[in-house]
Amino acid sequence: MSEKTIWGVHMDWSLGLSPIEKGYIAIGWEKLGDLSKISATRDALKAGLATAYNAKPGAIPVNAGVLFRFVHEMKKGDIVVYPSKPDRMVNLGVVEGDYKFDNTNAHAYPNRRKVKWLRQMPRADFSADALHEIGSFITLFKISNNADEFLAAFEGRELQTGVGDLEAAEAVSTQAEESATDFIIKKLKAGINPYQFEEFIGHLLECMGYHARVTQKSADGGVDIIAHKDELGFTPPIIKVQCKQTLSSIGQPDVAQLYGHVEPTEFGLFVTLGAYTPDAKRFERAKRNLRLIDGNALVELIFGHYSYFQPKYQVLLPLKRIYIPGVVTSDPGNITF
Repeated sequence: MSEKTIWGVHMDWSLGLSPIEKGYIAIGWEKLGDLSKISATRDALKAGLATAYNAKPGAIPVNAGVLFRFVHEMKKGDIVVYPSKPDRMVNLGVVEGDYKFDNTNAHAYPNRRKVKWLRQMPRADFSADALHEIGSFITLFKISNNADEFLAAFEGRELQTGVGDLEAAEAVSTQAEESATDFIIKKLKAGINPYQFEEFIGHLLECMGYHARVTQKSADGGVDIIAHKDELGFTPPIIKVQCKQTLSSIGQPDVAQLYGHVEPTEFGLFVTLGAYTPDAKRFERAKRNLRLIDGNALVELIFGHYSYFQPKYQVLLPLKRIYIPGVVTSDPGNITF
């Protein structure tokens, strides 16, 4: 492990490539003025942030830590890693100056340190794990997990960028999928009421090619939605749907209650944001005309049909399509390029 202190820093896009051209790093919080006058302790910085900025209470300790590190913990000779988004390069330099408050610059980032930039390398030269670490959302942070790789880059040594890339790509993909799933389930739980959740599921079924009508809440007998392929609802199959806007596990009694309203020629569909107990799953496996959709399966259906959603549901669930690294789980055969 490197004994050098290596800092990762993120700077606002509005600065462009000025930090590289003029040799500095800069952070904001200009309303606090000269940090050296109020940064004797972290508590003093917290008080200053609470007074000057209408920040969420949970963000104040994090921001105070960033400011304290920038003024007191960063030292001359420390290595700085700055991923510049405008040109997608990773810049490596060494701290040459103490903290300085400079409010004469054109941008609102007066808290600065002088840096001598020594190397500039494409992002593709680094491992996925290293890029993930410097992708932190914090303005200033210590690099620890991949310090040796960044030190090697700083010293001009060859990088072993292929090591661990598959595992890192899998971790990034898993994290992105889990974050998206958590976001969708939270919005469907807190952003609408139970009846609106039923309407949402009905709309999802319509996007899948069905005609769906939400039944009256007071007399549905355990059936919230009736779905069918024809407009009038006479042509089989008829699907009876129960919706539960809950994050807890659904047991076999609830599933059996729905199934009690399903005729032999019909199908039952149970949809929840949560999961199902083992007994409920065993009950499903014993019935050819019953399907249980849990939160994860519901999110997959949303991903598959999101482009057909009405605007109000796209506002409820604001998503955008991105590409993330995928992991090949089976042998693709002989592929040549």
